[in-house]
Amino acid sequence: MYEMKDEYKTGIKIIDEQHKKLFELAESTYQLLKNDFTVDKYDKIVHLVDELRDYTEFHFKTEEEYMESIGYKRMFTQKIEHMAFVKELKDVDLTKIDQNQDEAIMKILQFLNDWLVEHILEKDMLIGK
Repeated sequence: MYEMKDEYKTGIKIIDEQHKKLFELAESTYQLLKNDFTVDKYDKIVHLVDELRDYTEFHFKTEEEYMESIGYKRMFTQKIEHMAFVKELKDVDLTKIDQNQDEAIMKILQFLNDWLVEHILEKDMLIGK
């Protein structure tokens, strides 16, 4: 379901490779949702949220360093959006996740889907131009 397609490529190799990893994390989240054999998904959800947070912080640092190196004029806007994304992941209420695990995964997936599609296509593509 979630995969890095050509339409999401910025033309910047390191950024595209890291975006691919973000799509892989989204796919892992989707697969967890569809996994009917795991009754209690709490620990796996927590692990995915932690992994997403850690990897996005790493990715945003790389992306921001690249933007700075090329004198990218929209870097400030990107940084604000990056901070909002990380804050959203840090604000995930782990106590509420356990109450309805599939709903929690759906919210994470919706957030990731919106971010990956909209942010990459509308913002990150401009970096490559």
